[in-house]
Amino acid sequence: MNPFIEIITQPDNIAIVIMIIMVSFFMAWAFQQAFENDRRLAAGLPVEGENDNFVDTFKPLVRIELIIALVVMVGLTIWSIAIDAPLEEIANPTITPNPAKAPWYFLGLQELLVYFDPWLAGVVLPSLIVVGLLAIPYIDINPKGNGYYTFAERKYAIIIFSFGFFVLWLLLIVIGVFFRGPGWLWYWPWQEWDHARVVFEPTKDLTSVIGIDSRSIPGIIIGGIVVVSYLVGGMVAPYLYWKKNNPELLKQLGMVRYITITFLFVTMMSIPIKMILRLVFLVKYVWIIPWFGGINF
Repeated sequence: MNPFIEIITQPDNIAIVIMIIMVSFFMAWAFQQAFENDRRLAAGLPVEGENDNFVDTFKPLVRIELIIALVVMVGLTIWSIAIDAPLEEIANPTITPNPAKAPWYFLGLQELLVYFDPWLAGVVLPSLIVVGLLAIPYIDINPKGNGYYTFAERKYAIIIFSFGFFVLWLLLIVIGVFFRGPGWLWYWPWQEWDHARVVFEPTKDLTSVIGIDSRSIPGIIIGGIVVVSYLVGGMVAPYLYWKKNNPELLKQLGMVRYITITFLFVTMMSIPIKMILRLVFLVKYVWIIPWFGGINF
């Protein structure tokens, strides 16, 4: 574990370790409060903030924010004195560092480049993340859970958001920071980083598994059928299920909201699917379109 300890104790990685610990702690705390409120609601007891029309914000909010701001300022001051800034020499355009890593907040996108075409990983998926976050107030029709923590009343929204944030964003950052070494190769915590290491992975496209060239017309057609079937099936199957079991929900959502939600969801789920295909089955692309500059899915 010595290599891993050296990585997590590097000055520029300490902040990331602290962020992971704090995010995990406060997320667990929020779930604990949500489960406690769910027990109170099930027992018919009132929940703080549920029916309050006027809330005193000074003691529970402003005072706490002031104290936390002071603690953070003191902590940053001590941190800056105790630990030197991880500055390196002046950049040399003739020498590329290995591994060449983006800032930590972009490492999730850099990790996505392993599984997706650069156009998708660098443009389409980040744009859909922003659009999805902007769309939340317009597609959320559940009036419950406002002003208090709850899980039972908003379980689908909480599960989807938690999965997207922890698994599809925070986990990708952790992988990029701690598990990717020279050449962007995978290193386990107990492995030493070897700059001379070369790994040959015979990746293949989906259609080549069945002996069809992915850039031929049959390969393009089969790949397109697989991708379109996944998108359409992922959007139609929930509609048929809810139409049979809860048609009132579909009526409240409306077709525009439903299409938006399911499209964003199936797009989000394509990330873990592509990760499994790439890491487990060594399948790089499902659908290759050689035209328009080459777009690969």
